[in-house]
Amino acid sequence: MISYTAIYSIIAHRLKEFFLEYQYSLLAPITTNLLFVLVFLTIESYYSLSIESSSFVQFIAPGLIIMIVAQESYNNPSVTLVNMKQIGSLDDWLLAPISRIEILISLLISSIIIGFIIAICNLIIFSIFIDIQIYNYLFFCYYLVVVIIFFACLGCFVGIIFNTWDTQSTFSNFFVTPLNFLSGTFFSITFLPENFKFILYYNPYYYVVKFFRSCFDDKFIFQLDQNLYILTFIIVSFIITAYVYFKGYSIIK
Repeated sequence: MISYTAIYSIIAHRLKEFFLEYQYSLLAPITTNLLFVLVFLTIESYYSLSIESSSFVQFIAPGLIIMIVAQESYNNPSVTLVNMKQIGSLDDWLLAPISRIEILISLLISSIIIGFIIAICNLIIFSIFIDIQIYNYLFFCYYLVVVIIFFACLGCFVGIIFNTWDTQSTFSNFFVTPLNFLSGTFFSITFLPENFKFILYYNPYYYVVKFFRSCFDDKFIFQLDQNLYILTFIIVSFIITAYVYFKGYSIIK
């Protein structure tokens, strides 16, 4: 039987930590994205850049939003779990009357809430400097949830399997960051050489960024095959993470 009280308690605890540490959890990603926007606004005004019939900054703004949400969705659960291992408080969760799967569900739900807060705050800040407007709110929320679940699953996986900050940072530097930069966040695939396009064609995250960006366009087109590819990848990542939590291995006692 699912312990809704325990799930609620973990979610409430993580949200409380998020707001108490707002300098690191909220202001830092917003400041990073704001600096990106200011730099690219300067570059755009100097070089008169445009991509796909829109200004360069309008093109990259949705990618910046989803990029910072992805980064924080990975960092939040992985940092939380590694920190709890370092100070020994993870044992309190494991000894409590709550299953390991319920712990995973709690971490994912709290990551979704945190991801939406970061996305909305970034969107509000961006709207001050550039003309940005959402045309499809349903798919805006859908693709945010999709990217949060994937990166939060990765963060939960890394946080529960490994014990050191070095490993947590290694995954961030050598997987999460390259995945963000190779997703079409800062460029259009049409400008890539043909022999490099396959990197994006087989990257499901590229399609997430592509469709998320389309939510800011009044000509949104839903492509079933690509969305099934995205959904399959997300389901597989969740199953793998859930299996690790269910089995426990030597990390979860």
